[in-house]
Amino acid sequence: MMNPEVVTIGLGYIGLPTSALIASHETNVLGVDINQNIVDNINRGKIHIIEPDLAEIVSKTVSNGFFKASTKPTSAKVYLIVVPTPFKGDYEPDISFVEDATKGVIKLLKKGDLFIIESTSPVGTTEKIQQLIYSTRPELKGTIHIAYCPERVLPGNIMYELVENDRVIGGVNEASTQNAISFYSKYVNG
Repeated sequence: MMNPEVVTIGLGYIGLPTSALIASHETNVLGVDINQNIVDNINRGKIHIIEPDLAEIVSKTVSNGFFKASTKPTSAKVYLIVVPTPFKGDYEPDISFVEDATKGVIKLLKKGDLFIIESTSPVGTTEKIQQLIYSTRPELKGTIHIAYCPERVLPGNIMYELVENDRVIGGVNEASTQNAISFYSKYVNG
């Protein structure tokens, strides 16, 4: 695979279908997961979750060279954070996976990149992650696009809903929002 255009962090129930959908449009996608078994399975064109139409799309995009999995991210133009946000005690969302995924790509970010959080997260998470990025890489301030676009799909119909459902997209500024809209419009009808 040549350099990926898109890196997705997290290859679970949303990350894998999202990666496969984007790759099915002949966009080079690197999917990243901490589980080596999941990575190996995907690189053989196999899937680890049950979802209609997903196995066929993953098999095809892997064999055509548009989708590859790894345990380590590489440089890209677009980064999608699609990791779990479980609840801690008192139903408080745990965004530590989002923070860890962000830390894993901070060193790769460069001027003009688009960074999107797709993980369901509480209000203020995007700004918190923006601060995390800028505190580590202050030279990126105002040069990258940061947005939030939570996924709302139902198991059993994910491949359809990823394309047809309307999206809610919010950027940290107008340029970030427009950049994210432009990205999703290549793959989404909603």
